[in-house]
This record gives sequence, C-alpha cells and structure tokens, in this order.
Amino acid sequence: MSQPATPEGRIAVLLVDDQELIRYGLRLVLEAQPDIVVVGEASDGAEAVRAAQRLRPDVVLMDVRMPGVDGIAATRELTAALPDTRILVLTTYDLDEFAFGALRAGAAGFLLKNTRPDELVAAVRAVTTGDAVVSPRITAKLIDIAIPHLARPDAPASGDALAALSPRERDVFRCVGQGLTNAEIAAALHLSESTVKAHFGRILLKLDLANRVQAVIRAYELGVVSVE
Repeated sequence: MSQPATPEGRIAVLLVDDQELIRYGLRLVLEAQPDIVVVGEASDGAEAVRAAQRLRPDVVLMDVRMPGVDGIAATRELTAALPDTRILVLTTYDLDEFAFGALRAGAAGFLLKNTRPDELVAAVRAVTTGDAVVSPRITAKLIDIAIPHLARPDAPASGDALAALSPRERDVFRCVGQGLTNAEIAAALHLSESTVKAHFGRILLKLDLANRVQAVIRAYELGVVSVE
C-alpha cells in the first residue's frame, strides 16, 4: 500500500522519545523548515508503531533507549510493516550498542542528540531520497565498534557475495563503504548521479540489504573497505 500524500507536500516526521523536552526541541527545529512538518509524537516503541501505522510518516526520529518496547524492536517492526518509512536512530552516545542494533534492524541512519540543527534537517531530507545519513565522525565508530558486534554467522563469504556484483557495482559499493554520498561517488567515478543511484539500487537487491547504512556495514564485513 502506498503512503498518503504528505501534508502540503512536505516531509512528514514522527518524533519518538520518552523525554518530552527532547521531542519539543526536535519539533521546534524541524517545523522551522518550510518543507518539513511534524505529524505526531510517541513516548515509547509500542506507541510509535501504532502512530506510524496510523500516520504513515516519511521519516521517524526514533530514540533507542525507552521504557517498554525499545527503539530496536520498534524499528524492526516498522521497517517490515512500512518499508517506505525511513527511520533515523537517535542516541545520546555514539558508542551506544542499542543504536547499532537498530541500524541492523533496518534504520536508515544514525544521529546523536547533540547533532546541530542544520545536520538534523539535512539528515531528514537525505533519507527521503535514499542518500547517506551517517556522518564521518559516526562512521568511524560504526566501523570500529559495530562490526564486531553485528557480524552475522550466516553472512555469505566475501567471494560469493561480491561475485554477484558487476565491476562497476563493486566500485560504487566500495565508495558507499567509504561513506561517500551519491554526488561524491558520481564525481569520483565520472558517472551521472542517476547512474550511481541505479547501480546502488542493484547492489541493495543483490546483497539483500535494506538501506545505505547496512551497505556500509556489509562493505566492511566483506573486506571491500577496511579500517585504517
């Protein structure tokens, strides 16, 4: 089922955090933008799932540490039920393993709660187009800490997985793993941005990945890129 039209053509956002003050601050930042509207709020994961199924937002800003149903469980349920809704994980610490668990569950990005307002707005806009939302400072922690904790025992061997990709798709996959945006990949590989998006879409399909964050993780798991 397709999503209903976003109110007044704007990006519809659902705020999920057990702290009312955090939700209030996020609302102030987002609703100052002409192309974003906050359509609802929730204080825990169970309420978030119900609200998202009712409101069908474009983006959910999801805290991971909440009483009752946490953000990981809610993210897993929502990504399965509403694949067109993008979830941005919110956490206080960049070393929060709960946040990494939410990324593995299908969240489209990772934000610290002390993220600058302009970075928050840019991230919300970015996930609606499928672009990167993991900042360089977070990518370093993602690589260094998340990979050992999130490696799957059933993950395909490097050679088997990469054999499904064409040489150009492997080039794009490597750039994605390095944290480059579609525009940066296009410039580096001398391709159009639309061609990069097409290649990336095929990469997600062939490697059975949900989003760009999972692609970054898989690139390190497969040794396409490595920690310096």
